[in-house]
Amino acid sequence: MKSIFKKYIRKQIAELRPVTKEDRENFEGNGNLKFISDLGWYTVSISEQDIKNGSPKIGDMIARNPKNYLDQWLVAEKYFKDNFEIFSNN
Repeated sequence: MKSIFKKYIRKQIAELRPVTKEDRENFEGNGNLKFISDLGWYTVSISEQDIKNGSPKIGDMIARNPKNYLDQWLVAEKYFKDNFEIFSNN
């Protein structure tokens, strides 16, 4: 069966933060980035393609599911710049 991709528009606001120098130092090279916060240890998923492109790197962002903070993934810098802008509720 052929996979068919469709276009979707996001309904909610995304939560992201920048990749830091400390994130880069903690990267294990296996597709996961681990860091600790005041809420405990977190694992950030990084795709094989992003790893091949040198991620995690400064300029990339880390996104999280606002309903499940354990669900986090890397967003490459170019994709972020092309598709996101800061939210302002003014």
